[in-house]
Amino acid sequence: MSAASCLLSEDQFLCSICLDVFTDPVSTPCGHNFCKNCINEHWNSNDQYLCPLCKEVFYTRPKLLINTLLSEVVSQFRQEAQQKASSSSSEQQAAKPGEVPCDVCTGTKLKALKSCLVCLTSYCETHLEPHMTKSGLKRHQLMDPVENLEDRMCMKHDKPLELFCKTDQTCVCVLCPVLDHKTHDVVPLKEEYEGKKAELGKTEAEIQKMIQKRQLKIQEIKHSVDLSEEAADREKAEGVMVFTALKESVERSLNELIETIEEKQRTTEKQAEDFIKELEQEISELKKRSSEVEKLSHSEDHLHLLQNFLSLKAAPPTKDWTEVIVRPPYEGTVVKAVAQLEETLSKQMKKLFEAELKRVQQYAVDVTLDPDTAHSWLILSADGKQVNYGDMWMNLPDNPERFSPCPCVLGKQSLSSGRFYFEVQVKEKTKWDLGVARESINRKGKITLSPKNGFWTIWLRNGNEYKAHNSSPVRLSLKSRPQKVGVFVDYEEGLVCFYDVDAAALIYSFTGCSFTEKLYPYFGPCNTDGGKNSAPLIICPVNQTV
Repeated sequence: MSAASCLLSEDQFLCSICLDVFTDPVSTPCGHNFCKNCINEHWNSNDQYLCPLCKEVFYTRPKLLINTLLSEVVSQFRQEAQQKASSSSSEQQAAKPGEVPCDVCTGTKLKALKSCLVCLTSYCETHLEPHMTKSGLKRHQLMDPVENLEDRMCMKHDKPLELFCKTDQTCVCVLCPVLDHKTHDVVPLKEEYEGKKAELGKTEAEIQKMIQKRQLKIQEIKHSVDLSEEAADREKAEGVMVFTALKESVERSLNELIETIEEKQRTTEKQAEDFIKELEQEISELKKRSSEVEKLSHSEDHLHLLQNFLSLKAAPPTKDWTEVIVRPPYEGTVVKAVAQLEETLSKQMKKLFEAELKRVQQYAVDVTLDPDTAHSWLILSADGKQVNYGDMWMNLPDNPERFSPCPCVLGKQSLSSGRFYFEVQVKEKTKWDLGVARESINRKGKITLSPKNGFWTIWLRNGNEYKAHNSSPVRLSLKSRPQKVGVFVDYEEGLVCFYDVDAAALIYSFTGCSFTEKLYPYFGPCNTDGGKNSAPLIICPVNQTV
């Protein structure tokens, strides 16, 4: 039997219904062989009793008997196949946790190489061989091994899920469109697979673009950090240089002050020594005269006393010491030294502010006035660079953006991140308002300028009264009247600075601000003040050669 079975191929032991090796093979009256269970299920599901191979019809259901000879041959074939599988199993890997095992292997389950969507079985290399060589099995659809193949069967009709219902967006079997999905848009699974695969390709491309954008943003952020680090190093180096210079100036001034005081002390001591020497000389002379007078007063010689009386009676020549005072000459020394130091520091501060102003001027933007926000008494120049209070009411639409009744106007340009800077000429004006305002400010009715209300501004009143409108007004003491004011905003830093451009001096800074919406340049030329304030506010081009 063994020799005979070696001459037979596996095809001869396959049931034409299940396409697997016979199990309990039986023969029909026409001479064809099938698994006993396969042929019975086939006849149970059909109205006629016919042979699945030759189509011969039996009018009565044939009595099926086990084909004993074929059963023995199949049993021998199975044993040899198992021995062959057992001998090759040592060369194949056993399924590890997480890997799909072969469903056919007995004992040690080998790693599955493929899963069959027709057989709903996963096969190792050995048990997959029939699907690679047998014509009937070659038509089966194989895929990379997966678990839970029963999930690929229709639970209602026990058929493979081969179609896709686009209406219900679900996988169905061939019976579903006839029974449960009538009139639905049903397509082959492969067709929908190709479409969804194309969509996934687009999704993947979009995701890759999003990844690339974020990678670029990471590079941008890292570059910003590098630039920040470089800027920090420059600032530290400049700070060290400036403060070292200031420290040296202070130390030099202190040394000069000490040396001046010590020099004055030496002069005082020398003067005192000269006075004492002179006084001691006079005392010596006076003592000598006192001795002579005392001696003469005890003389018994009448003639001698009378002859020397006049010369001894007169006091010896001495200095009038009444007005002579040794007074420490230090009054004002420290004050003078501090004043000189202050002057030196002022010069250093001016250099610093010049550098600072030059730095912020690089963020200059071309600001123009927005006529849709201008109060009806204001006159704007054609180029949008000048604004002043007019003598005639302009009949303008009262749109929500327009200020009323406060005579002010916003710039067209806004800022919601980063930095910007602009300069405004305020020359020959006796009053004005200037700064930035957030987009949602109140533009109708009375306006109170303060950060709480969305305004970061400074103003001039009466020609010389300057104030910053913080939470409470701050009076500003300026050394000179600004002719041109620079306004700088750092959105992320929460900083608004005002500069006297010509003097290269800081006027005022709003710090620690929290900006959450767009900021606009804010201009208030104020009324003409009887003609004294008729000059316009002029937005100037920024000269970065300060």
